[in-house]
Amino acid sequence: MKKHNDFLEQPWDERDPSPWLALYLDQSTPLPDAVKAAWLRDCSSGSRQYLLPFLRPLARLSIILIQVLKVLLPKRWAHSILLHKVLAFSMKTFVSPEANWLIMRHFHLGSHILAFVAANAPTKVATYPIAPTTLDDIKDELFLKHDLNLFNFVIRLNKALRNAGQDIGPVPEPDFSMITEPAMALSDMPRGWLNRLDLQSAIEVYTPVYQLLLTDNDFWRASNSLQLDETLAIYCAKILGSPEHLVMLNNKHPLVPLSTLRAGHRLVLHGLSTEMLHCLLARMASGELTLPSRAMASLQADLARAVAGKDGGASAA
Repeated sequence: MKKHNDFLEQPWDERDPSPWLALYLDQSTPLPDAVKAAWLRDCSSGSRQYLLPFLRPLARLSIILIQVLKVLLPKRWAHSILLHKVLAFSMKTFVSPEANWLIMRHFHLGSHILAFVAANAPTKVATYPIAPTTLDDIKDELFLKHDLNLFNFVIRLNKALRNAGQDIGPVPEPDFSMITEPAMALSDMPRGWLNRLDLQSAIEVYTPVYQLLLTDNDFWRASNSLQLDETLAIYCAKILGSPEHLVMLNNKHPLVPLSTLRAGHRLVLHGLSTEMLHCLLARMASGELTLPSRAMASLQADLARAVAGKDGGASAA
């Protein structure tokens, strides 16, 4: 298995610099080195370079044809259990170790971010973490539950906030206890001779299968859950007092639903945004990055003391 520092061992030819080395060394976006290396190895694979350009248009054509077919099928026609069995089998058999690792991490990181928002919101709400340990856990309708979990959390949280007449705001000392690294390792992923399919190609193939074996409502909701990236990032930015980190978002405005045709590409952006937000939270939790909400609280306390001092001096006079 390649180590994440294999990029550092690449030769650097200034007349022919490696774009992958440049992206690995770049620190403008927050990602752990091991995750960034796995991501870039997957992006630079032969599968993504040569197979994805053929798969993507075929997958999008399939989405159009399946949408036409769905007009003829009963509205509630769906086979979610079959879908997840197909996903689990194909992931174990065909998908690359890096892609499988990133997919499995995503369930954990998404649950951590929801738990972070819930723990630091002014009204406490329940969360239902999804934390698979093996690819076989996918069979328990994990992808569908992941989407449902996200929408139900937003509804549950905002009902509680509205009922209490409150809103999410800066927390001087946020609870970061849930922001941990998932225990699963890249070395735990299957490494058969067929495990070559990169993440983006796999997602493009899976998207029309997802559409076919779920109801229209489930597929539309799954596609548009990606736009809640901005919603969750705003929640975190409010808690941290750090709106500048919203620049990491790529999945557009949550109030403007997009066509399901580009759901595969947007799902990749969703995974990357989740990784970056989780990394940002982890770095703030460790003290590696300054916590803006703490600095804001300290400044407000200093201003309050200064005002109190002035008022006290005026009264004495």
